[in-house]
Amino acid sequence: MLQVHSLELPELERFLERQKAALGLRSEIGLDVLLRQILLRAYEFVPSESGSILLDDPFLKVPTKDQNDLVFIAAFGQASSDLIGRRFSASHGIAGRVYQTGHPYLSADVHQDAYFFAEIDEKVGHQTQSVVCVPIYIGKSVCGVLELVNRGDGKPFTDRDMTLLEIFAGYTSFTLQNALDAKRAQELAKRDDLTGLYNDRWFHVRLHELVLETADSGREFVLLFMDLDNFKAVNDRYGHLAGSQVLREVAFLLKRVITVPDSVVSRYGGDEFVMILPDTPLVEGSRIAERIRAAVEETTFLQREYGFGLPAVHLRGLISASIGIAAFVPRSGERKIEAEKEQLLKRADGAMYQAKSEGKNRIVVSDRAPEELGIA
Repeated sequence: MLQVHSLELPELERFLERQKAALGLRSEIGLDVLLRQILLRAYEFVPSESGSILLDDPFLKVPTKDQNDLVFIAAFGQASSDLIGRRFSASHGIAGRVYQTGHPYLSADVHQDAYFFAEIDEKVGHQTQSVVCVPIYIGKSVCGVLELVNRGDGKPFTDRDMTLLEIFAGYTSFTLQNALDAKRAQELAKRDDLTGLYNDRWFHVRLHELVLETADSGREFVLLFMDLDNFKAVNDRYGHLAGSQVLREVAFLLKRVITVPDSVVSRYGGDEFVMILPDTPLVEGSRIAERIRAAVEETTFLQREYGFGLPAVHLRGLISASIGIAAFVPRSGERKIEAEKEQLLKRADGAMYQAKSEGKNRIVVSDRAPEELGIA
């Protein structure tokens, strides 16, 4: 049985972080399995000692392709397990040439080929004699290559072999495009159309998951509930288009201020926002809330035209934020997840309304006074 290796899904997902992609690919898509199947089929049609799929690194924002890296994401044959995850500059080798030019390439004898890059062979102890390599596209852009090394019968590869490999490269492109489309569809279903933040539906999913996970991890987290003060006055004075633009700018502000890993920043509805800060103690969560409050107060909104015939307003001093904070500390013993989740939301929401009633533009910590945390 031919052994085909690939990157594990968490690592494989990063190679889908490109122009049409966003976070959200889950293991049910089985991209790792699909890539292995493509290599198995390529082997069946063009028996070879080894073969691999290499993709560029979408996180390297480079002006030209020769400055990117190619990474082995799936491979079979001698030393294939050692190849997975290895990278080399796309300025080198036959694979690099195919990636840069977008044209297939056949080398009957690599030792007579000026493009051959021997360093990979030296590192994994392989002996390449001949290579056939074809580009992999996503849309109209080359994102990697599919290559076979050393024809199984010992003879050089042929033009027919290259044509067959191009067909399999097309399958690979189709597979990657489907994965990208699936990722984008999953991500769009989580997003608020106006602000681009997570929507309330996805917020509730993640909140439920985090409450459930604390039974095993024992880690606490913080929930912030924020309402914009005087937002109605913006709509009444400048119109709903201005109000919508303010919400977009607040969303950008929140994404800039909140840097906690795996945080969930959501628009809850209207001018309300909710934020989950994982692995964050109450004191730190309160400091972050204060940074948000101060940033909203100090920001000048609508500094540019926000639509055709809608001039800049330079709105400052009207919009502020009232923020309620509640910490979730895991409990021992029997648990009622939905009840715990609803209680946490109610506490944060109640603290926010208390901030409103006390004069707005402030934070209130549920069950504990702000001065106890040194932020009053």
